[in-house]
Parts: sequence; C-alpha cells; structure tokens
Amino acid sequence: MENITVTSPLLPDLEEFHALLKEIWDSKWITNNGSFHKRLEAALAEYLKVPYVSLFTNGTLPLITALQALRITGEVITTPYSFVATTHSLWWNGIKPVFVDIDPATGNLDPARIEAAITPKTTAIMPVHVYGKPCDTEAIQAIADKYGLKVIYDAAHAFGVEVDGRSILEAGDMSTLSFHATKVYNTIEGGALVMHDAKTKQRIDYLKNFGFAGETEVVAPGINSKVDEMRAAYGLLNLRQVDDAIAARREVAVAYREALRGVPGVRFFDDMPGVRHNYSYFPLFIDAEEYGMTRDELYFRMKDAGVLGRRYFYPLISEFSTYRSLPSAAKENLPKAHKMADTVICLPMHHALSQEDVERVIAQVKQ
Repeated sequence: MENITVTSPLLPDLEEFHALLKEIWDSKWITNNGSFHKRLEAALAEYLKVPYVSLFTNGTLPLITALQALRITGEVITTPYSFVATTHSLWWNGIKPVFVDIDPATGNLDPARIEAAITPKTTAIMPVHVYGKPCDTEAIQAIADKYGLKVIYDAAHAFGVEVDGRSILEAGDMSTLSFHATKVYNTIEGGALVMHDAKTKQRIDYLKNFGFAGETEVVAPGINSKVDEMRAAYGLLNLRQVDDAIAARREVAVAYREALRGVPGVRFFDDMPGVRHNYSYFPLFIDAEEYGMTRDELYFRMKDAGVLGRRYFYPLISEFSTYRSLPSAAKENLPKAHKMADTVICLPMHHALSQEDVERVIAQVKQ
C-alpha cells in the first residue's frame, strides 16, 4: 500500500507546459523580467485582488527584501509559532526578534500581547497568517499606528485568502507569499511580495535585481532574486487550476471534520465566518489524557501505517539554538505557543487525495 503524503504538488498539464517551454526556447529569453514573468505578475495581481505584485525566486527572499525596503532595524515583534524562515529573515538583517505568545483560537500572534513587548528599539511587527487563518489585522494595525510601527505580514500560507470579499494581502505595509511546491499554489520554488503603491513596487524591483535602476546605475545594495521564464510559465498554468485545487481541499477538510468531530481529545479549527479559506493545512490538536495517547504516539502510529502527518510547527522557533537565549524565548513567556506546538499534528491535505486516502487517514485517527 502506497504512503499517503502530507502534501502533494499541484502540477500543470505537461503538454501545455511543453508548449510554453517551446515559446521560451524560441524567444531565447529565459530570465531577466521576460514576457512570462510580466504576465504572471499581472495575472497574480488580478487573481489576488491587489494592485502590485513582485515575483521572487522563493518565499524567504521577499521577507528579507521587505525589511530592507522599509529600512527596519532594532527589534521586531513576531511569533514563535511559524516556519523558521520568518525569524531567519530578521536575523539575516541584523534585527532582534521579540517573541510574543499566540491566540490558541487561531494560532496567530495575539494582539493583546504586543504592546507589552514594545520597547524604544521596536520598529515593526511581523505576524504570520498561520495555516492561512487571517490574523486580527485591525487590532494589529491599531497598535502599529499608535506606536508608529511598520507591519509586514508573512502570508506564506494565505494564498487567495479573503475576508468579507477583500484580500487579506491588503493588510499592513507589505505581505509576502511562498510558492514552494508544498503550497496551495506553487511555481516549484518561488514567492512574491505584495505592496500597495507603484513607488514601493519600483524600489522592490530594484532591490531584487542587484539594485540596478538602469543599465549603468545602481541605487541600492540589492540581491538577485528574480524568477526565470520557465517557472513563470509553470505558474501561469497552475493559476488556471488553483481554484479547483482549493475546492478539492475543502472537500477533504469537510470530510475530516464530519468524521472527527466528537472524538475525545481531538480538536481542530472550523472555518472562520466571512473568510474565503484556502485549506492549506488541516491541523489536529491532541489532548493525550482524553485521547489515550500523545501526539507523538499518534504521529508514529500513522507513519507505521503509511499515513504521513507533520508536526507543524514543532518545535517552536524560540526553541532553536539561534534564538533560545533571547529573553522573549523563555518558555514561561510563551505558554500557549508551547502547548499548541506540543499537541499539533497536520493530517494529509492536498488536491489529489482520493476518498480511499481520506478514509485511511480518518481510520488511523479514530483507531
């Protein structure tokens, strides 16, 4: 029996991709802001309902570049409950991360904890829309406005997510996206930065191309994070089918909820009112006393049966060697984040799961 993987990449039709590759080969323009690159930026801006998108070669470089573009220094308030790239982007910019606990109802940064962490060195807040669930953007923005702080959202999980018909990417000063192969929408490797005005878009485009503003003019110490034409073409094809993939993911989420609701010791998130979710992940939270086994015991039992879950996010970023000595990384400062990290297991969630696959996963949890 084949393994059921926790994720599976959304792949475009191979013949259609070959046809676009033929166009690229004939043009002999394979990188440096080519026609497919321009078309994908425009198509993504339209799909995501945002004015400006700048493509990147992965999802980490937009974070690093956003911090550069906004000239962020000193300290940035962020969450320990995320993928390490969130905090690594701060470290690479010589910025001190300050960890704040989460709201267990969403897994997101708790706005009620932010003000107490602000110091004279604080220059920004970097929240994450965890599992694609929208942060409390209004509360976070009110704090940022009060203290004159910038807000950069790590929206790696939040492709296409909307609140009351408006893109979650409208929030804050900038938002970043990841188009890694494991995401709802992918360009194999890739990412993007979303901004709100043409001037910022131009500055970002300079920064991702070594700082070049013209053939002989360099205006900033930029980096090379441009997307090649092959991945841009791949991304255009995937954009055509992402809505169908999200719909398939939703069916899986509904099946999991219907089957697992009421199982003692098992908790999961329901959809949020007014939110268009993308169903990027399906985390369970295991109460060992009620469920009869720990999260780790369930994880390894599933693995032995060929059902590959993921303990995402475990351990907390604040537990890694680079960050554990920070005062804000103290365990007593982050009790809710620790509890979530110690109990979470993400079930397989992707567009290609069959009914049989879903039933196998459910059987392992209910066993």
